[in-house]
Amino acid sequence: MSDETTNGAVAPAAEAAGPAFTVEKIYVKDVSFEAPGAPAVFAENVQPELQLNLNQRVQRLGENAFEVVLGVTLTCKAGDKTAYVAEVQQAGIFGLIGLEPQAVDVLLGTQCPNILFPYVRQLVSDLVQAGGFPPFFLQPINFEALYAESLRQRAAQGSDAALANSEPAGNA
Repeated sequence: MSDETTNGAVAPAAEAAGPAFTVEKIYVKDVSFEAPGAPAVFAENVQPELQLNLNQRVQRLGENAFEVVLGVTLTCKAGDKTAYVAEVQQAGIFGLIGLEPQAVDVLLGTQCPNILFPYVRQLVSDLVQAGGFPPFFLQPINFEALYAESLRQRAAQGSDAALANSEPAGNA
């Protein structure tokens, strides 16, 4: 009997009944690199301007499975010419079992993009360098702060919608 408890045979069954967060799969959903001004852009002696756009999408795949896609578009301009555009959509499938809806929302908005970010960072750097440009390293991103900001915006939109719905018709 003591062998059953010390070898872990009983513990997994007890753990399986509780809440769980799992990484099922991590993959590249879409990737693109363009250098429309090459090779002339390599001779430019202009300070490049970088613009970074970040986005995240979540899709429910099943009762306990979600796809999270972290998208990054990096545009580099040399003067008025586009030196390069790197676009990456890194995705993951995550299992979230036995969690309250609020906890699921927090994990999808913070932990999942934190898991995907190193993959995005490496892929963007590799694309830029393979395109003949100096490596670019995405700086760390505070997904917890971005999530908190999105909650604040959702609350503001919710109160604006409630206010708009409570105004009498015809009073403008």
